[in-house]
Amino acid sequence: MAGQPQNANGTRLSPLSLTLLMILVFGSFFFLPRISGNPRLAAAIGATTGFLLVFFFVLRHRVVQTGRILTYDFKFAKVHYVQALMQSCVYFYWGRYWPEVYSHVPLIAAQIILVYALDMMVCWWRRDNWVFGVGPFPIILSTNLFMWFKDDWFFLQFLMVAAGVLGKEFIRWKREGRLTHIFNPSAFGLFLFSVALLVTKNTPLTWGEEIATTLGRPPNIYLEIFLVGLVVQALFSVTLVTLSAAASLCLLNLAYTQLTGVYHFVDSNIPIAVFLGLHLLVTDPATSPRTTWGKIMFGGLYGAGVFALYGTLAWLGAPRFYDKLLCVPVLNLMVRALDRAGAALPRWFGRLAAAWKFNPRQANLAFMGIWVVLFVTMSWTHFVGAGHPGSNLYFWQQACDSGKWKSCQTWVRTLNLTCASDSAPACLKLGQVLNEGRVVARDALEAGRSFGRACDLGLPMACWNLAQFTSSGGADVFQKACDKGDGGSCFILGSLVSKGMGIPQDASRSVKLFGQSCADGWPRGCGRLGESYLWGEGTAADAAKAMENFEKACQGRSAPACYNAALMYRRGIGQMKDETLAHQRFQLACDYGLLAACDQVATKPVSSPVVSRPGASLPIVKP
Repeated sequence: MAGQPQNANGTRLSPLSLTLLMILVFGSFFFLPRISGNPRLAAAIGATTGFLLVFFFVLRHRVVQTGRILTYDFKFAKVHYVQALMQSCVYFYWGRYWPEVYSHVPLIAAQIILVYALDMMVCWWRRDNWVFGVGPFPIILSTNLFMWFKDDWFFLQFLMVAAGVLGKEFIRWKREGRLTHIFNPSAFGLFLFSVALLVTKNTPLTWGEEIATTLGRPPNIYLEIFLVGLVVQALFSVTLVTLSAAASLCLLNLAYTQLTGVYHFVDSNIPIAVFLGLHLLVTDPATSPRTTWGKIMFGGLYGAGVFALYGTLAWLGAPRFYDKLLCVPVLNLMVRALDRAGAALPRWFGRLAAAWKFNPRQANLAFMGIWVVLFVTMSWTHFVGAGHPGSNLYFWQQACDSGKWKSCQTWVRTLNLTCASDSAPACLKLGQVLNEGRVVARDALEAGRSFGRACDLGLPMACWNLAQFTSSGGADVFQKACDKGDGGSCFILGSLVSKGMGIPQDASRSVKLFGQSCADGWPRGCGRLGESYLWGEGTAADAAKAMENFEKACQGRSAPACYNAALMYRRGIGQMKDETLAHQRFQLACDYGLLAACDQVATKPVSSPVVSRPGASLPIVKP
């Protein structure tokens, strides 16, 4: 359907007006509290808006000079809006168990608008007609299901998205007599930036590890992704890709376990992020094979590639969550060759379909039936999902005691991941293992940090271990790391000094350590420094400095600090009351996972602040 949208006066929006509107909408995200509250994130929005405006005026000048007439058509392809709806279902369910997902929604929206603006300008630079559809939605939703950058580095997210758009526009080939893009746009951007992050060892700039881990939090998430995938498979006949990828992973995992007695992927034979990938990343109909055998080989190679990459990344000491991201563009390049090979192979499936009088749609339904049986079998036998033996830490501890293949390293790594998910017992055990140095090389600093985290999570035994560790030389370990600019160590040492755990209590020294922690980029240190100024602990009370440090910590995504800043704004502590800012900070604290803040978003007054040390009992804030 051809046409142009109308404005409020009923007149048509010209292509250039539509472009400018998209750019201005993108720039308006600057004013959202989620973005304006972080100077570097706001700068990323501002700089990107500036680039788009420069591109726009250059394009406009070129169009005027050449006298070209730009047009656009509406075309809402089923493959795009169905994929977007299915991906949204995953986000909705996942976000209920990891609040970070919902707080990320404004940035997802910003990326979608960016793709619209960039795509139309790149297209009109080269051609006169652009297709207005929903294509940007599945590109962005797919990209963000696997990786996004942290706020301070979010300009890299915009670059990654732009790489996908440019790859779709400029890297093309002829396929079946038609010029089309080679790479899945989201997979192409993810591949390029994954390689860059691995080479530069800058993985901590992203939420990639957390995404791969938290995807498994919702109960029955495998079932949800499976059901979502069935919709895509039924409509676009890509079942064989998913089925063959899963079958490949099943066979390889069974062989590995038979040989070693342990599990390759640790807590599931097909990790949840990989399971998501074989449904929504590798099944793009535009960049996958057309022939039956081509789809089988494509899916089988994806499963084998993920399996091999997981082991390779582990051997290199690199983060393993990149396993499902690195092989997709390589497989996209093989699509034409796979289709040719598939056409040359015996057409057993075609003959079988003819014998049973199956048309292509009925054949796809038959493959879906096989996939349903395989999935039910995998779920029933705990091959995937809850109940897999590898998800039990005790399994890996026993395997380590038995000396099975690399089981000790896997046990320690699993303890680390479980501890990162706020499991106090796992943190305590990790601290003990690292401090003993019997299973793996002793790491006193990480041992102390693990004890500290378990204590912070409210485990009394961990606090006792931390005190013992500190009194037996652990304080020097933290101090040396703090002197080298490790803000986390400064924070732990400051907490120990403030409580007198294993070392003499010294409030003034704790303030200095919290200040150093804050200066070294540790948000919780800024929050604790703010508390010290607020209540005059180890320093003179100063509400202005308290607010300054709460704001710093809030920008670093410390939910308690956002909450305390909101409380000060609401009650006018040290300044005029500002209910608008109070509401914004409560909202940020809620977005960062503090449920108490969610209760205050409706502006209900509160009596006392939330503090970063669990279990502390503090008086009402004094003006």
